[in-house]
Amino acid sequence: MYLKSLLLALLLPALAASLFARLAKETKINFTPINHATFVIQADNKTIYVDPIGGVEAFSRFAAPDIILITHTHADHLSVETVKAVRTKKTVIISPQAVFDQLKLGTVLNNGEKTQVDSISIEAEPMYNTTKGRLQYHPKGKGNGYLLTIDGKRVYISGDTEETPEMRALKDIDYAFICMNLPYTMSVEQAASAVLEMKPKVVIPYHYRGPDGMSDLKKFQALVSKDKHIRVLLMDWYK
Repeated sequence: MYLKSLLLALLLPALAASLFARLAKETKINFTPINHATFVIQADNKTIYVDPIGGVEAFSRFAAPDIILITHTHADHLSVETVKAVRTKKTVIISPQAVFDQLKLGTVLNNGEKTQVDSISIEAEPMYNTTKGRLQYHPKGKGNGYLLTIDGKRVYISGDTEETPEMRALKDIDYAFICMNLPYTMSVEQAASAVLEMKPKVVIPYHYRGPDGMSDLKKFQALVSKDKHIRVLLMDWYK
């Protein structure tokens, strides 16, 4: 009996550690940039394509999407041909009304609305321009940012937007994908200001190429570094 108890005492911590490691691996969220505004999320046994463009070849190393999220109708975010090529009969496509009108597929989710796909919660966040002279690029109500809750982690995808009051009010964000390219979205300073107020655990700059080249990510990092609790994660979006 003593020997059995001793063996259990020795084995249980190892078994617990093994189980914890396995669960941690199973619940890990992976983000893979494809190009500019297009990326893939793999988590909770789901594969999510965000604004898929570039043809089926761009996604050849990934499983077919369980979910496709589309933010708005601009060509660097919506490719009807790509969406139709990569989707399957089981794929859930979520978009604002303006995208649905072109795609003729999926489920409409407009600003402020929420849905659930299995264990994943999806909220449509406003994305729009606020600065005079830029308002025509992304009118309020026409496109979506998205807030996902995946296995307890909150992932914010800005879409094309400036630093709106709705963005600034977001709380408890684990990962924030933030755009910054003038004149279409926002400046580095605007993006950093919004991030410092939002306070995500990790911020990932994306969609940062504009007519005059790349936004200054070093400057963005320097501005955000005022808050030591926010990690800036740089990914290769423009291979």
